[in-house]
Amino acid sequence: MHCPFCTAVDTKVIDSRLVSGASQVRRRRECLLCHERWTTFESAELVIPRVIKSNGVREPFNEDKLRSGILKALEKRPVSADDVETAISHIKSQLRATGEREIPAKMVGNLVMEALKRLDKVAYIRFASVYRSFEDIREFGEEIAKLKD
Repeated sequence: MHCPFCTAVDTKVIDSRLVSGASQVRRRRECLLCHERWTTFESAELVIPRVIKSNGVREPFNEDKLRSGILKALEKRPVSADDVETAISHIKSQLRATGEREIPAKMVGNLVMEALKRLDKVAYIRFASVYRSFEDIREFGEEIAKLKD
């Protein structure tokens, strides 16, 4: 790391500590040339993979789109905003954990369905009916029957 005061290349770390719930590392550094001290903060840059849509188009992951879909399914349902945010964070963590640069949109949809199934069964059925494009009432009934099991 270059010294921000004299731009020397030789610096040393004096102290390191975990901060922000152990998601960042705070380091005190000292320049070996001018002996000035400063603090740096390090955090992992976790990238969410790009989404490959069913028509082959690739687009960046859009958290607003994810939130919108979940909120639409949960409309007028008794689910707290905190529970929704927790579900969104969990989905994003699962996507990062794949380690892939690109993932199919179907994977995102399945993760949303799993989250909705835990949050609210009615919202799950709402989302599934649109996401899976049920053709008739029989398919809808089969999905409801799966929930009962």
